[in-house]
Amino acid sequence: MHLPISSPLAAAWIALACCVLCAAILAFLLKSGLAWRLATDIPNERSLHARPTPRVGGWGVVPVAVLAIVLLAPSLWLIAIGAAFLATVSQIDDRRGLPARVRFAAHFIAVLALTVVYPAPVPWWCLVGLAFLMLWLVNLYNFMDGADGLAGGMALFGFGAYAVAALFGPAPMLELGWACAAVAGAAAGFLLFNFHPAKIFLGDAGSIPAGFLAGALGYWGWRGGAWPVWFPALVFSPFIGDASITLIRRLLRGEKFWQAHREHYYQRMVRFGAGHAATALTWYLVMFVGTVLAVWTLNRPAALQWGIVAGWAVVLVVMGAAIDARWRNFQSLGRKTEVQ
Repeated sequence: MHLPISSPLAAAWIALACCVLCAAILAFLLKSGLAWRLATDIPNERSLHARPTPRVGGWGVVPVAVLAIVLLAPSLWLIAIGAAFLATVSQIDDRRGLPARVRFAAHFIAVLALTVVYPAPVPWWCLVGLAFLMLWLVNLYNFMDGADGLAGGMALFGFGAYAVAALFGPAPMLELGWACAAVAGAAAGFLLFNFHPAKIFLGDAGSIPAGFLAGALGYWGWRGGAWPVWFPALVFSPFIGDASITLIRRLLRGEKFWQAHREHYYQRMVRFGAGHAATALTWYLVMFVGTVLAVWTLNRPAALQWGIVAGWAVVLVVMGAAIDARWRNFQSLGRKTEVQ
């Protein structure tokens, strides 16, 4: 589909339309009371929130994004189907709960379908590795959806960077750019209700498809030559770094990584006193710097590209170490208070 206006302007209008449509859907769900009946998050000892909140953000983000992809980027039809499929399965999980093996099977089916129908021209073992990374991105996005404004902000910055790179990068892909602009716009509409104090949470029906879209659209752009393989990883590096390090720590302790907990870096920031709003704004700054750096790096020599990727990884590790140090100090003060 070719829009009768310039590509950048088309992307801006697409993002704005998706933002408005998503916000309208979510406003209707809240005002009508349907939001509470569809899925509600009940706080527990692992939550960062104190009051029940509807988990229906996915009801606004996913239908809008899928519809936009089908209409504006028909070559990405399988990605749209995968997102809709995962949203359906995840909505059942939001309402009734599903065994972990059923959820993982759905994630595997969606990723497998994409890599089998649209394989990249690389050795099979490389394709398997990429499929595994996409599976991880699906799940880590869900793990990172636990503080006001965080997952919505990552979607806005991450898919916004995808859109800019797809439209202005070394090998423009218009349909991919429009699709990513649509997801970013829908995320902005959701963020209007999710920034602190959140009226709506994303829920599994939103976070799982968002993670799939991050991996699938990243794979599509790499497969089509829009960006190198490191680009999606750098764009979503704040989420990837936090979730990956937390997972490794839990596995080393023999814990079940899929069980809810409060050990992510962003959770520790909220718990040691930064609060939801300040935590989200801090992460937005990191997301903004990372995505701008990723887009800027696209046109640099390959050696410099990988050097920048490594340098940014070091920056994130140092930030993580600083949060760990603050957390240990917070725990130490807590123990001293209890003794006194």
